[in-house]
Amino acid sequence: MTDGTAGFAETVNTAARQGRLVVQPRMGFSSPRAMRTGLLATKRADATTVGTLTLDSYTRVGDLASVERALAAGLGLNGYPIVNYGPEVTRWLLAGVRDHTFPVQVRHGSAVPLDIFRALARNGIDATEGGPVSYCLPYGRTPLADSIRNWSACCELFATLADTGLRPHLETFGGCMMGQLCPPSHLIAISVLEALFFREHGITSVSLSYAQQTSPEQDRESVAALRRLCAELLGDIDWHVVIYAYMGLFPRTPGGARRLLAQAAALAAATGAERLIVKTTAEARRIPTVEENVAALETAATIAADTPRQPADHGDSETYTEARAIIDAVRDLAPRMADALLRAFKRGVLDIPYCLHPDNRGQTSSFIDDAGRLRWADTGALPLPASAATGPARTVGSTEFLSALSYMQWKFDTEPLDPEPPGREHAVTNPGNRE
Repeated sequence: MTDGTAGFAETVNTAARQGRLVVQPRMGFSSPRAMRTGLLATKRADATTVGTLTLDSYTRVGDLASVERALAAGLGLNGYPIVNYGPEVTRWLLAGVRDHTFPVQVRHGSAVPLDIFRALARNGIDATEGGPVSYCLPYGRTPLADSIRNWSACCELFATLADTGLRPHLETFGGCMMGQLCPPSHLIAISVLEALFFREHGITSVSLSYAQQTSPEQDRESVAALRRLCAELLGDIDWHVVIYAYMGLFPRTPGGARRLLAQAAALAAATGAERLIVKTTAEARRIPTVEENVAALETAATIAADTPRQPADHGDSETYTEARAIIDAVRDLAPRMADALLRAFKRGVLDIPYCLHPDNRGQTSSFIDDAGRLRWADTGALPLPASAATGPARTVGSTEFLSALSYMQWKFDTEPLDPEPPGREHAVTNPGNRE
């Protein structure tokens, strides 16, 4: 970068070549001083880290007037209001923090992000995340067509940062749709499709997300499928994979939370993922402190360092076959990814389980089988191979659905009847089958 600070993709790629997993918190404070303190603590953690500026909810929906009123009244927000503060505040915040070892990514969750992207450009920030689908369907009622237009304009604006010597990097949030209960093949397909959308709009450095799900074996298979699809479809641009610690209900107990985070770190390290978004022991109860975030970063880094890389070849696995079928079907709908995505949701070629957005058909559903794997209960109009069906479409009742939502929390908070040595995985039954 022209000012001597590290480029986001460059930092992650360098760490990967050296065999180090990059770990990253979700962290956002409305006070510039508190945000700076959090970034410095992240930078000084005993781990290979990158920084995060998570934006507030008002900025996410474009309600800048409410941000201004809150700031004028001295009220705290649940994130950093980068648009309202202006470049002088953010440059002060980053001065002496962001350097050749420590880049910063902005995280926001917006389907209307043009003001945010303009702020990124003004501040010379080269990394953010989201996507036209993944930052639209789960979060509100913005029409998908509007989100696609918004993200098209934002990607094209962001791509112009290359003219200033920066290398703009976009992370797709597609692998985290609804946080949980979306079978991995669909997460992978949306992640890849959003990356193709970014490339179509001039972005040449991307990361693809995958959220830890309910089965370690299925997760390993899924990350292998994602990496294979990236190599097949994105080989002409820079890409890396980012794993998210479980996005659903997190364990309430500190021990359970640490075990689940350790499983996510081991997944990332074993599969060759380059980056991990951590969660803390406080996730189920409140917003984590800076100290809790640092502890999570260091725990994840230690686990990753002790986990040998074992990227297994899963071949034409169930996850790969399903994801490839969805991706190919969407790409066949239109020459431009922007048009293909919109048509895909109209026809049910893409259809997110349990998503209530008006542009989602809502004909698909999922369940957790006895082995802990996420499976399709109803595939709707998804273009999946016959092997995807586990039998006739089944109805997922409210009891089974609620049990699935709390499956990982219950699993990791439940103490085994017979104590086992640390590090061993405890077998548990599906809470949906409890008497």
